[in-house]
Amino acid sequence: MDRGDADPGELDKSLEFIRRVNRWLGYTRATLSHLSRCSKGWKRGERVEILDLATGSADIPLAMVEWGRKKGFDLQVTAVDFHEHTLAIAQRQVDAQLRARTGGEGSELGGVKLVRADVFGLPFGAGSFDFVTTNMFLHHLDEEQVVGVMKVMDLLARRGVIVADLLRSYRAYAWIRLFTLFSSAMVRHDGAVSVGQAFTRGEILRLRDAAGLKYARYYRHFGHRFVLAGEKTSR
Repeated sequence: MDRGDADPGELDKSLEFIRRVNRWLGYTRATLSHLSRCSKGWKRGERVEILDLATGSADIPLAMVEWGRKKGFDLQVTAVDFHEHTLAIAQRQVDAQLRARTGGEGSELGGVKLVRADVFGLPFGAGSFDFVTTNMFLHHLDEEQVVGVMKVMDLLARRGVIVADLLRSYRAYAWIRLFTLFSSAMVRHDGAVSVGQAFTRGEILRLRDAAGLKYARYYRHFGHRFVLAGEKTSR
């Protein structure tokens, strides 16, 4: 699904599968739990600006905004992806949730803004956002790129970062094979490849330290998932 010439129909199925996994296995809740922990000192009605890198279907930014609405915070999420068709799918998700709430359509829903951009050439200045997040993206990159992305996240974030991705193990590989057994060919292929390209705890901590993000603590979550999360004030 990383290829620019990926079949649109297969890409739709892959992103739908990822949305289901995020819901069913609590991957979305994992990110929200760390956002909630960071929000302890926020004031009701406070505007919080978040950048989400490689957003995919934008399901996690939409969940962030909905969480913020319920908590009384004004979350403004800029959701970035490079692939045009992926952003079109994200736009459909945004529009569907907007229709469900208001009966209208538009490019923003309570603070979700979609932007097409390359993570390695983002059109934002240092400290442009309170928090920078990414989910299920780093395992698509080589180690030098992983360090580069985390450095960019640190540069753009005024307050902190939340990085979520997969853990690599034999059990995770067996689990993804079983979980994708009846899925599309692209989902079966990408699922196995993703686990193979994922990280061990030691690897991601080494890359975190190389990027200068030691303030982002390591957390393990259900479903062979880790999160690096922290605020700069806690350095």
